[in-house]
Amino acid sequence: MLQSLKVILDIQELDMKMIRLMRLKNERLKELDHIDNLRQELCKQQSDKESEIGDLSRSIATQEMKISEIKEKIKKLDARQASVKKVDEFNAITQEMTQTERERIATEQITSDMIDKRNLEEEILTKIKDSLRQSEESSIALENEIKESIRMINKEGLDLKQNRDALAKTADDEVLRIYQRLLNNKKDRVVVAIENRTCSGCHISITAQHESVVRKGERLTFCEHCSRIHYWQEAEPVAGEEAPVKRRRRRLASV
Repeated sequence: MLQSLKVILDIQELDMKMIRLMRLKNERLKELDHIDNLRQELCKQQSDKESEIGDLSRSIATQEMKISEIKEKIKKLDARQASVKKVDEFNAITQEMTQTERERIATEQITSDMIDKRNLEEEILTKIKDSLRQSEESSIALENEIKESIRMINKEGLDLKQNRDALAKTADDEVLRIYQRLLNNKKDRVVVAIENRTCSGCHISITAQHESVVRKGERLTFCEHCSRIHYWQEAEPVAGEEAPVKRRRRRLASV
């Protein structure tokens, strides 16, 4: 393996851990956003319902005032009717009183329907408030757990970054620059081994000549398909087995 890649591989392991931590942190932040969105939605429902009940209350008050005015009108018509002596005038007042009475009944029905609707909306509002209170109570522990998790992720990430920065100082500047550019582009492993004459990054077969160049480890070699950096990973001896020993051929003794 190219010596300059050994430090890069160690840096890459730290980078992979930091990327996983960042993804986990983003997931946890999304959970916080989801909890907050639910709370905001319930608050909006409560506000909208309170506004709707307020509008109904004002409409009911207007209708009740109208009913009072109609009743007052009926009372005045009744007083006028008691003092008239002409039949035609009496009949005219009677007709007007009948129409006014109908108006009163219709207005009271409308008002009654509004009151029923307001009562229903107030019941719904009570349920929304209960849901909001229960949501806030149940989410407190979850939010605290998520925030503590994020705090631990930040701490672990800081430790990893410090170790990475220390390693980066020992790396070849040019190789590190190339590695960083590839990492920024792929957000995944960019220094990968060849396995069974296949790039372990994109899993596409490579040529025997390419594998030979990588085996020699004399220069950086890039996958012609995914542009990842290739290295050759020597097989580790199985535990309990000795590494094979090369034997020299015994020369035949000259006669």
